[in-house]
Amino acid sequence: MATALELAQGDERLVAAVRRGRRMLHGKAMVAAAASAMPVPGLDWAVDAAVLSRLIPAVSAEFGLTAEQIGRLEPQQRDQVQKAVNMVGSVLIGKFITRDLVLKAAAAVGMRLTTKQAAKYVPFAGQAISALVGYSAIRFLGEEHLKDCVRVAREAQLVLPEPAPRKRLLLPGRA
Repeated sequence: MATALELAQGDERLVAAVRRGRRMLHGKAMVAAAASAMPVPGLDWAVDAAVLSRLIPAVSAEFGLTAEQIGRLEPQQRDQVQKAVNMVGSVLIGKFITRDLVLKAAAAVGMRLTTKQAAKYVPFAGQAISALVGYSAIRFLGEEHLKDCVRVAREAQLVLPEPAPRKRLLLPGRA
């Protein structure tokens, strides 16, 4: 199975969007892993849902595929995008991300998440396994979404938006 980066080869803007998406994905997956290691019932599910509800739109935005971005397209281009979304079969592209959509996405990796819940209560090793499974589940969902975004962008022949300027954290005393 090809990765998102392999699917994007040949189009530098797609490759750059995938790389930016993967950076976001890695950071959010680390947050999910940390929450998964905590032996607090339900915390990991809440964090996973929160992470996904922010991650999916952020990744979609890199490809110009949020509901708002699609709404600003010319009608013909918007139709092409909708056809491409339907062809790819994504339930997350171009949608306002709701709790129900996050739950549908989580159901795709449900067994991993169930394993994470069970492993959490085994001292030390179980928490490490739970963190690894939590990280892997978010990475899997994120990579699948990246692949869907690449397929839709290619199929619809989308011109990707310019990347949003990166926010820099300024430390006191530095300009």
